[in-house]
Amino acid sequence: MLSIGEFSNICKVSTKTLRYYAEIGLILPDEINPENGYRYYSIEQLETMLFINRLKSYHFSLEEIKTILESEESQDEKLYFSLTRKKKEIEKQVQEFEKTLDQLNNDISNLKQGKSIMSYLESIDVKLVEVPMMYLLSIRKMVHEYDFAEEYSNCFSKLFKKITDNKLTMIAPPMVLFHSTEFSQLGLDTEFAVPVKDYVTGTRNFHPGLCLKTVLYGSYSDLSSVYTKQCEWAEKEGYESNNALYEVYVTDPSQVSKESELITEIYYPVKKKSSNI
Repeated sequence: MLSIGEFSNICKVSTKTLRYYAEIGLILPDEINPENGYRYYSIEQLETMLFINRLKSYHFSLEEIKTILESEESQDEKLYFSLTRKKKEIEKQVQEFEKTLDQLNNDISNLKQGKSIMSYLESIDVKLVEVPMMYLLSIRKMVHEYDFAEEYSNCFSKLFKKITDNKLTMIAPPMVLFHSTEFSQLGLDTEFAVPVKDYVTGTRNFHPGLCLKTVLYGSYSDLSSVYTKQCEWAEKEGYESNNALYEVYVTDPSQVSKESELITEIYYPVKKKSSNI
C-alpha cells in the first residue's frame, strides 16, 4: 500500500487533487484508516492514475474520464471511439490555430511594410452585377445562430428530396437568404433555397436585380469582412440595400476536406440612393 503522499509523488498529482478526485468518485483510496483518516492507495491504482493523466493530456474533461472508467461496455471499445472523437476535435483546433497563425504572420508582415493591419480588406473584390429573375424552391423559418448548421443540413435535405421526387432541375447551387438584419429572441429570419428551372407548387419568383457580388475563397469566418467591404463600397458609391442579402454555396461544406476549399458567392442587392435636391 502507498500513503497518499507517496502516491501523489509517484503520479505527480497533488494530494489536494487526489482528495477532489475521491470527492467526485473518479478514483477512491483503496483504504482509509478509520482512526486517523489517513488514505492509502494500492499499487494497482498507479496505472489507473496514469490512465487518468493520459486522458487529461488529451483534454478530456473529468466527467468524460469518469464515464469511460465506469462504462459497462468493453473499455477498449469505448476508449477507441472516445479517442477517435477527441482526435477529430483536436485536429479541428489545430487547423484553427494554423489559420490564426497564418493571419497573425500576415498582419506582422503588413505592419513591417508600413501597411495597416486592416489592409487585407483591399484584396476583397466587389463587383456591381445584374442578377436575373429566378424560381426558388425554398423553406423560410426563424433560426437561432447556434442551430444554423443543423438547419442547413435539414432544410437542404428536404429541398433536394422534393427536387428528386418532383423531377425538377437545379440551375444553380443552393443559397441562403437573410431577411432580417439582426438576431431577435426568435432567431434570424432565414430562407434556405435552391434555384430550379421550372415554376411549380412551392416555388416563388425571386428577382435580385442589381447586386454587389463578392466571391469568397475559404472560411465562412471571413464573411464579416466581405459584408464590411460591400457596405463600405455601397456607401462610397451612393447605393443602399434593396433586398435580402444572400449567400450562394458553390461548394458543399460537407464535401470538402479543409476550409480553404470552400467557395461562397455573397450578393448584396442594392439600388441607387435617391438625390435630395
